[in-house]
Amino acid sequence: MVTSNEGDGDVPPLWPSDEPATAELWTRIHAEHGRCGLLPLLLDSLDPNDGGFRPWGSREVFPEHMTSPARHDSASLLARWWATYTAVDEDDDMLDTDRRFAVTAPFGHTWPGLTPHRATTTSPDQLAAEFAQEFCADHPQVRLGLVAAASGAEALTAVGCADPCHYDHDTAKFSTVVCDWEHRSGPVRFGARVVAVGFSTLHLSVAAPPADEREALLVSAEHFAFCPDNIWQGSSPYTLAAYAERITGARRRDFWWD
Repeated sequence: MVTSNEGDGDVPPLWPSDEPATAELWTRIHAEHGRCGLLPLLLDSLDPNDGGFRPWGSREVFPEHMTSPARHDSASLLARWWATYTAVDEDDDMLDTDRRFAVTAPFGHTWPGLTPHRATTTSPDQLAAEFAQEFCADHPQVRLGLVAAASGAEALTAVGCADPCHYDHDTAKFSTVVCDWEHRSGPVRFGARVVAVGFSTLHLSVAAPPADEREALLVSAEHFAFCPDNIWQGSSPYTLAAYAERITGARRRDFWWD
């Protein structure tokens, strides 16, 4: 059963289910999105045992605080974030500076630009359905959320997700980047689809993963700018190169903001 989570307006931004989600229902609603206008999200919780099902049950979502994704530009956002996270602190000594640039080698402080468009023969929506099946199996506590949105990227802003709030309170900026990664018309870059979202996590399927080291490094640079904690607090060694190895050929992306 899906219940209404009323917002301040006439239309509730999110309808969360009372019971755990099934991948079959997610897939069926996702396939009907063009007709019904509702997009399904798998909703994960910070702690499924706390009874509050944060942030969804505790209402820690803030759609009224978000701007519109259309106001922002993905390339400009990523370049600005990269410059911020790779900037040398005035208190850093030479060793600290070398360590900082070692994290983002071979690019250092220089933003390498966006990953080029590439062809894919894989259906992004079919891959998203397969990931939903996998995610539900691994996270049996997830619930289903329905959002009146044109895409998964826009749904993140519509429901007022505050995942990256330690970096920026306006989730619309992150939606803009995810929208670029989705790229639903013309040549794709990643062919991404939003499948699941949690208290501080975001999970995407990817139809066009990087096929080699060069592509993987460029994709990793975008991921670092988008969510630096994926590298700073990911699996050791904490470098762009190590992260690039892990995502080469991988058809899912998991982001976590501390």
